[in-house]
Amino acid sequence: MKVKVIDGCISCGLCTEEFPDLFQMNEEGIAQAVSSQVPSEMEDQARQAAEDCPVSVIITEE
Repeated sequence: MKVKVIDGCISCGLCTEEFPDLFQMNEEGIAQAVSSQVPSEMEDQARQAAEDCPVSVIITEE
């Protein structure tokens, strides 16, 4: 599975607080994926982050 954050992040920090192994804030304060490839044991967390994002900018691809 792959994960990415598309344009529109509002820097709420929800993904980085809930899933710090998957997301981090960049130098502009915008969330980004730590790696585009999600480890298989963390796929459920990536899906949950996408569901929880208040502006739906976290995209997962199987």
